[in-house]
Amino acid sequence: MLKFLEQNFGLNGKVAMVTGGNTGIGLALAKGLAQAGADIFIYSYTNENIDIIKEDFAKFGRRVEFYQGDLTKEIDACSAPQKCIDAFGKIDILINNAGTIYRAPLLEGENSGWKNVLDLNLNAVYYISKEAAKFMVDNGGGKIINIASMLSFQGGKFVPSYTATKHGVAGLTKAFANELADRNIQVNAIAPGYIATANTAPIRADEKRNAEILSRIPAGRWGQPEDLAATAVFLSSNASNYINGHILCVDGGWLVR
Repeated sequence: MLKFLEQNFGLNGKVAMVTGGNTGIGLALAKGLAQAGADIFIYSYTNENIDIIKEDFAKFGRRVEFYQGDLTKEIDACSAPQKCIDAFGKIDILINNAGTIYRAPLLEGENSGWKNVLDLNLNAVYYISKEAAKFMVDNGGGKIINIASMLSFQGGKFVPSYTATKHGVAGLTKAFANELADRNIQVNAIAPGYIATANTAPIRADEKRNAEILSRIPAGRWGQPEDLAATAVFLSSNASNYINGHILCVDGGWLVR
């Protein structure tokens, strides 16, 4: 049994790059992959939590490296995978987690808010995935995991830029999968439901809206970042070698309600 689990779900010897991996969902995913055996490269906009993360990863017996950059800039996004390769010599797993949200009514929203969300949530995913895939092709394969959303399927309200990018992430996942599957690169996405993070704090603080959301989640609770970790391990492991272009919802049943 242990041999089966190690062969199919273990990540020993793998290097995973996680964008936005120092907080929230990204940090939970990075920890999950590290506990499964991967060394971790975190690319983030800030150096928040770095000392704490180093202590945690030391307990897992895994190496973690950091790089601080601005993925809304094309030059930074395109060079990001090389930073991981410089640190570890390779990149086996890419998790495109970094993202942002801009909340404003359509008739009042600023164009700058729209552009910033597109640059980080969609353009950076394209640039980073493209460059990482070049190395993975030469290295014999790899895994690319994008973070989609319930708004990859729905329209939402007051977040048109976020909705547009998450629909785009779903499309890129399928498009990249079609091109890279025969290169032994599996490209899939995780679509979190309502997860308790800094991005959703304003919604959770709104008692009426919070109650409306909870009433529609069959599981009866907000998800936690840790609820996504095992899903990321699965999609990063040999267990998912014949899964391509899939968007796996981790939503407590939200979409089927």
